[in-house]
Amino acid sequence: MSYIRKIREKLGHECIFMPGVRAIIINRSNEVLLQFRTDYKCWGLPAGAVEIGETAVNALKREVHEETGLEVISAEPVALYSGSSQQLLYPNGDQVQGFAVSFLVKEWAGTPTPDGIEGTQLRFWPLSNLPKKLLPMHRHTLEDYMHYRGKFILADDRNFDES
Repeated sequence: MSYIRKIREKLGHECIFMPGVRAIIINRSNEVLLQFRTDYKCWGLPAGAVEIGETAVNALKREVHEETGLEVISAEPVALYSGSSQQLLYPNGDQVQGFAVSFLVKEWAGTPTPDGIEGTQLRFWPLSNLPKKLLPMHRHTLEDYMHYRGKFILADDRNFDES
């Protein structure tokens, strides 16, 4: 049983801290891989929680493989997201405040295949033409990536609401 499930059994839907990772997977055409998420019915980056005893890089490799079928060959940390802007209410009522590292993945192997559980579709999108239905905090992660010049970003505590 995952760490998050164990915590949920004890705390129910109460807000918990969730360390996580986000994958910015780029192809040779400089397009980003997004998955159509089953929970929010919108597009988002492959992402997920870090488990007990797991490093952020190992979590990234595991989450990417679970959600896309891809193998991460190398990854570069891009930004750290924390603070109240990372609070999220899941459709099932679970509340979290994330503490997430985004990683740039330019070296990967395999053919993108959705898991059918967390995501039903995978598609590469041009950064200049991202889908309108994109999870707001992931849209901001991609905006930060578009300004990334090799220096790690400590993202500020912005409000990522659609309004």
